[in-house]
Amino acid sequence: MFDRIKQLLGTGAETAATRDADPEDLFGMSTAYVTMEADLGFKPTGEAALCFSSVDSTDFNDVVADVRAILDAGETDTGAVAEFHEDEHGYHWIVIEAGDFEELVTNIHFAADTLIEGRFGSRLLAAVFGFEATDRASADTGQHAYWVYSFRRGSFYPFAPTGTQAREESVEFSLESVLDGELAVEDDRGYWYPLWPDTPGGHPWD
Repeated sequence: MFDRIKQLLGTGAETAATRDADPEDLFGMSTAYVTMEADLGFKPTGEAALCFSSVDSTDFNDVVADVRAILDAGETDTGAVAEFHEDEHGYHWIVIEAGDFEELVTNIHFAADTLIEGRFGSRLLAAVFGFEATDRASADTGQHAYWVYSFRRGSFYPFAPTGTQAREESVEFSLESVLDGELAVEDDRGYWYPLWPDTPGGHPWD
């Protein structure tokens, strides 16, 4: 399992990538979320997350501490709440919750860019933006769907889990067909890696 993760979100993905990752790609979500709701009937959940691996380094810990301090300081002004945690596989997550989708994008971009400026961009794995189906979507109301940005591939892909080990591919293909061109969508579906939630209806970062 971990070898597969390393291949799809790690160095194997980076070696096979056709374009370099660029944190500015994340700002594509600033318009994509409008299309998601207007054209596809998926509204933002109000949460997004950044996934990265750690390294035993004082400098790395200092950079992460700086990200935490600035995000915490901005909570009063923006209302965006940041939570930091490590999952059971040893990956680290910064989870942002905000009523304003633009704040989600801005804060995820800030965290990613700070790690890159601190020379730890190689630790970045994915940025994940959450959506859920409304009664206008061609999916069950409440169905979660995500746009995942792979830093190793420099591209987005859709992910629509229906449980802890099942996904709704028809939803993913629908999202791809509408957003391809607005986002840099991964054209090799072998790299649409499933970030399974721990519980049905949960988020990948829970």
